[in-house]
Amino acid sequence: MQIGNVTTPFGRRPMTLALVKRQVVTAASEESRPVEKWKVFRDVCAARALLGVQDRALAVLDALLTFYPASELAGERAMVVFPSNAQLSVRAHGIAGTTLRRQLAALVEAGLIIRRDSPNGKRYAHKDKAGDIEQAFGFDLAPLHARAAELAALAQQVADDRARFRRVKEELSIARRDVRKLISAAMEEGADGDWAAVEAIYVTLCGRIPRNPDIAQLTNLADEMAMLRAEILNILETQINTQKTDTNDIRDGRHIQNSKSDSIHELEPRSETEQGAKPVGEIGPKREPIPIKNFPLGMVLKACPEMAMYGPGGTIGSWRDMMGAAVVVRSMLGVSPSAYQEACEIMGPENAATAIACILERTGHISSAGGYLRDLTRKSARGEFSLGPMLMALLKANGAPQAKAG
Repeated sequence: MQIGNVTTPFGRRPMTLALVKRQVVTAASEESRPVEKWKVFRDVCAARALLGVQDRALAVLDALLTFYPASELAGERAMVVFPSNAQLSVRAHGIAGTTLRRQLAALVEAGLIIRRDSPNGKRYAHKDKAGDIEQAFGFDLAPLHARAAELAALAQQVADDRARFRRVKEELSIARRDVRKLISAAMEEGADGDWAAVEAIYVTLCGRIPRNPDIAQLTNLADEMAMLRAEILNILETQINTQKTDTNDIRDGRHIQNSKSDSIHELEPRSETEQGAKPVGEIGPKREPIPIKNFPLGMVLKACPEMAMYGPGGTIGSWRDMMGAAVVVRSMLGVSPSAYQEACEIMGPENAATAIACILERTGHISSAGGYLRDLTRKSARGEFSLGPMLMALLKANGAPQAKAG
């Protein structure tokens, strides 16, 4: 036991087991190399939010360090400083006495200093005949030396979080700009789609951005905005590919009509073995399947509110809950396991669950849910289907706010 390294506070200040633990850990520290005191102070300043200390407490710690004569904190020498409150107040830029005592207690609570109180609570030192300090009563700076590596790691963590926050904020700003301009371009040029509903989703996402967001909120919003952008691009890309295919079909049709005067139906070969029949791939360019992008979960639940009651406890808070609810609804609608499994393989599990939610929402208009899902799956495999229009129609039907183009 390191009895000599544990001290209790003077007067009515209470002793806690947390204080005992900090003193024991500080005394047991194997850190022996000297540490530059102002480097440690800068690390404390950088990590103040994680340590739970205020700017005033940092000013007091700064003042305490000025009373330590050496530039480095080293284990082989005492690290106790013993200024009076009046001296501390002057060096802490005239801080009031009550504030000074409160911030000193905060530094002790944060484990940055330890009180070494004398029998009467005064701060002083005993010196030998040579003038060297034998024992001092005041504030021990040893925790700064013992925790130097930990404080440096906390400061680096704060720097990394700040850089990550800045990057996510930039990603959100770019995605927000892209979505706004893509919607405006689609509206101005008359692209197919319910762009008013898409814009309403965009406005809703923008309205959810807090004045002072944390990294988790910002990351979620950036992901949802990026997914909305991806779906808009998916819709526009599908239309572009369709226009290219239609143009090629018209050009090929004109060529056939010039070479033969029969009807269009007679010119289409009924099998690949018929005389003069061209393989399908030679009639026009083959359309490559377009991968379906996932939609934000919040958007799906807003479009398909009926799905929520089949989640755990009547709510859906994650895609895992959504996919679990889809299995229940699939069985209820009479969709066979093989049809749903095929949809998961072609569309992806999130999009298959979204398709089930859309079918549930329109169950009164669909005679065979299983056949309808298989048809959507086949179209997805050919790159001819997107969940976007279906969700937009449901959002509009469920009263999603309509916004004007800006």
